[in-house]
Amino acid sequence: MLQNLKQIEGRALQARDGTVGEVKDFYFDDAQWHIRYLVVETSAWLNSRRVLISPDVIRMTASDPDVIPVDLTMEQVRNSPELNVNHPVAHEQEAALRTYYGWPAYWDAFASFAAPLINTLGPGYIPPAAQTAPQGDPHLRSANQMVGWRIEATDESIGHVEDFLINETGWRMRYLVIDTGNWLPGRKVIVAPGWIRNVRWEDRALSLGLSRRSIEASPHYEAKASWNKEYVERLHDYYGVPGPAETEERSIVNEADATRHP
Repeated sequence: MLQNLKQIEGRALQARDGTVGEVKDFYFDDAQWHIRYLVVETSAWLNSRRVLISPDVIRMTASDPDVIPVDLTMEQVRNSPELNVNHPVAHEQEAALRTYYGWPAYWDAFASFAAPLINTLGPGYIPPAAQTAPQGDPHLRSANQMVGWRIEATDESIGHVEDFLINETGWRMRYLVIDTGNWLPGRKVIVAPGWIRNVRWEDRALSLGLSRRSIEASPHYEAKASWNKEYVERLHDYYGVPGPAETEERSIVNEADATRHP
């Protein structure tokens, strides 16, 4: 089951001995599209300070859907390194935070600082981490800052980023929810990060290796409907690319041919 990030934003973060604060944003790495931190605004007990909390400490046993329980104490959060969580976050600050909490350095598992995202659309793909990015921001991106970015098909613009769909088990962004605006009034479409061919930070734009016609004819996405396996299979079958479970088992870039719907 996938969740919209907007549905998680605003939830209370509950430590073992009290409420830390409210989720305000999410930082994800631009190579694997994993959520690396929840940005939490503390309440008056910590002067409304913003802190970064790793999904690794989330205990998925909450009886209240509006609460996210974490395996931390209020004192641990109080004594954590103070960060300037206004994007971007320096790598040195992030390393100090993970050392304090004893969280593993996820980038150690990458062949380089950020391993390339698995490509499911063939030649021409440029890993986001290899493109021009904001100075001093090596890999973390704010989900909220990406909302509103323009989405371009191979032939023209199709809309903008409205939300993200994530798997709360692995905290990975599976799809971007695209608002098609006046082009397809009232309709939203979803695309996977692996279908992005180019990221232009200076223009706040993402380019897809898909045509407007192919996106227009894609399986209809009902934003209010429950996510289901059948829809995922139809979506990936339509574009002729592997589904999430299949792509996770592969590690070779440019493994698939270009989409069969040019």
